[in-house]
Amino acid sequence: MISFDYTEDERILRDTVRDFARREIAPHARRWDEEERFPGEIIPKLAALGLLGMTVPEAYGGSALSMQQIAIVIEELARVDGSVAITVAAHNGLGTGHINFAGTDEQKRRYLPRLASGEALGAWGLTEPGSGSDAAGARTRAIRHADKWVITGNKTFITNGSVGSIYVILAVTTPEKKQRGITAFIVERGAPGFRVGKHIEKMGLHASDTVELIFEECAIPLENQLGPLDGGFIDTLQILDKGRISIGSMALGLGFGAYEAAREYAKERKQFGKPLADNQAIQFMLADSRTELEASRLLLRRAAWMQDRGQRTTLQSSMAKLYAAQAAMRACDRAIQIHGGYGYTREFPVERALRDAKLCEIGEGTNEVQRMVICRELLGRALAA
Repeated sequence: MISFDYTEDERILRDTVRDFARREIAPHARRWDEEERFPGEIIPKLAALGLLGMTVPEAYGGSALSMQQIAIVIEELARVDGSVAITVAAHNGLGTGHINFAGTDEQKRRYLPRLASGEALGAWGLTEPGSGSDAAGARTRAIRHADKWVITGNKTFITNGSVGSIYVILAVTTPEKKQRGITAFIVERGAPGFRVGKHIEKMGLHASDTVELIFEECAIPLENQLGPLDGGFIDTLQILDKGRISIGSMALGLGFGAYEAAREYAKERKQFGKPLADNQAIQFMLADSRTELEASRLLLRRAAWMQDRGQRTTLQSSMAKLYAAQAAMRACDRAIQIHGGYGYTREFPVERALRDAKLCEIGEGTNEVQRMVICRELLGRALAA
């Protein structure tokens, strides 16, 4: 039976990551955001804490955390910095997670220890300039030759793209099958014909590395095929079920960080001779934010609990991610309103939280895509019944 309380191990993990985030990340987050610089100096510290091997089995040097534990980690990181949170989420859940999910024993031995130790960061490439939610519109092609695969095309909005060393790339192998003709491949930095394109300037998450990747007849060994031929899209759907829990947890952390900042500000800031917190309008905003964020956590914990038991969570992951992303945006918006004019400045972290939270309504499936997935699941089951 699902528990609403954290286990002792989960509480220890939460407190450990929270303390780390407050000491090692929070004091620098504003500067990293303003400099729009990837904070490479934090990577060894994340690795030492085991946060770069969360999806990696212990046999390959990982910490092998449960989905519930991963959600806790991402939430705690996002409370102080969305950029570090998404760096960790993409590395673990997408790049590393795909190799752990679909890789052969040899591929796991070759790549997972490097990823878990922080020697290499992982990145994952599905989105293209002309296809995001519509995977069937992908144009990146992989053609098999006698002794190699040759990949040609572009990927965009790739998290960890210029700082990564090990990439999982989705490419079309059987065009007539559309999204059912996509295969995954492992591409390492330095592969002939592969290069990083332009850095993408974003509204938020300024300290997260986001770039285009360019493949110009990029040759990779046959053994770098990841998973079955034409099976990449099917594997991706299962990977995204987990990834949406991570992005929902990132939204939850951003929302809670903004809510807590607003709560403390409301208790300290005085207007008309009394604290803002004595104003019922302020109280109601705080009440709404906390209620929606707590509801988000329950949806996320249910989806994570199901994942940890090997259950299919397409419906639950989409509902949790959709609701958490919207709750986070509302909480951040209210936090700025409570701060008043100061909330609109960079002096306080709530404006950064709002900019960062917007990505959660777009990445790994927009709000509209989540609704499509939810409706498909609901109607499909109803029709089947």
